Amino acid sequence: MTILRIIMHIAILYLFYWVGAWIQQTFDLFIPGSIIGMLLLFVLFATKVIKPKWIEYGTSLLLRHMPLLFLPVTVGVLNFLDVFSGKGFLLVIIALISTIIVMVCSGALSQLLATRKEQKL
Repeated sequence: MTILRIIMHIAILYLFYWVGAWIQQTFDLFIPGSIIGMLLLFVLFATKVIKPKWIEYGTSLLLRHMPLLFLPVTVGVLNFLDVFSGKGFLLVIIALISTIIVMVCSGALSQLLATRKEQKL
C-alpha cells in the first residue's frame, strides 16, 4: 500500500511538471516549464487547494535520494572539463558563490518560518 501511495505522490508531482511544460510551450514563455509547475503547486499549497500531506511520501523519498539523482549530472560535467579551462573557470566560481547564496537564503527563510510557527503555537 505504501508503494502505491509513493507512486501516486510522485505522479502528482510529475503532473505539475507536465502542466508547467505544457503552459511554457503553449505560450512560448522564457520561464522553464518545471519552474511554472512548481509555482502552480506553490499557489495551490498557499490557497489550501492541495494539502502537503497528499504528496508527503513521494517528496520525502525524492529528497532522501536527491544526491543519487544528481550523480549523472556530475559525471556529465566531467565529460566537458575543457569548457572550464581558461575563462570557463569563472563558471566554477559563479556556481560556488550562487550555491552559498542559496544555502544562506534557504537557511534564513527556514529559521524565519520556524520562529513564526513557534510563535503561533
